[in-house]
Amino acid sequence: MHTNKQASRSPGRSAVLLMHCPDRKGIVSAVTKFLADHDGNIIDLDQHVDTEQGVFFMRVEWDLEGFAVPVDRLRTELSPLVDSLQATWELHFSTDRFRMAVFVSKQAHCLYDILSRHESGEWSVDVPLMVSNHPDLEDLARRHKIDFHVFPKTPETRAEQEERETALLKEYRIDFVVLARYMQILTGRFVREFPNRIINIHHSFLPAFAGGKPYHAAHARGVKVIGATSHYVTEQLDEGPIIAQDVIPVSHRDSVTDLVRKGQDLEKVVLARAVWHHLEHRILVYHNKTVVFG
Repeated sequence: MHTNKQASRSPGRSAVLLMHCPDRKGIVSAVTKFLADHDGNIIDLDQHVDTEQGVFFMRVEWDLEGFAVPVDRLRTELSPLVDSLQATWELHFSTDRFRMAVFVSKQAHCLYDILSRHESGEWSVDVPLMVSNHPDLEDLARRHKIDFHVFPKTPETRAEQEERETALLKEYRIDFVVLARYMQILTGRFVREFPNRIINIHHSFLPAFAGGKPYHAAHARGVKVIGATSHYVTEQLDEGPIIAQDVIPVSHRDSVTDLVRKGQDLEKVVLARAVWHHLEHRILVYHNKTVVFG
């Protein structure tokens, strides 16, 4: 069953239920019956079954206008249903507004794109904080009225600096972090503080073209396609659950400069896609993989 896959969020107030559970008959019927019995109008419903694992995934969004269950009672009222399905679940509301921190180094192409989408109103998100290991982008942050903090790092100071960063993120009540070409490896301790709440972007040459100059290495090999990947960060470097990917063709006519330009354009789009899916509660993580609805 699948309805209105491409529907956008309602301009009114809505609720989103994300869940996964062991697959069995009647799951969609049980959830939709609960909503219908309480005068809920479904805006968007999407579901997927992993037949190999026997796991059912679903995202359902419904209008809260006229819904019979008060918002402050909704989790309590839903619990018996989802518990009977042995479901792992999340409940979100369209009026909830994320607070996002952006981590940067010196490259600004992804940052400019993020700021543009934020200020144009495309994303319903607040960006109160920017963190960097270099001071280069401080003026840009100030122009956009975003607090900017620099934490220089060496192997000897990394743990101490990350403790300060963690405290700062909690002080600013940050919900999730976007690594906008942040050229630092995060420690496991830091990542565990924000499970499935740190989004990274990198060129898809990894691991074949790892290192500081992946586009140069790709050019030397005469690649015919380049790409970008956005994923949640885990303790295993660049092996977290993938949210979004894309590729574009290149040819022998493209110089290293061309590859860098095209690659950076792609990085911006793929990162934006991943952030949007996160903001819209369209991602379910299961066993280091994602189900991304719509």
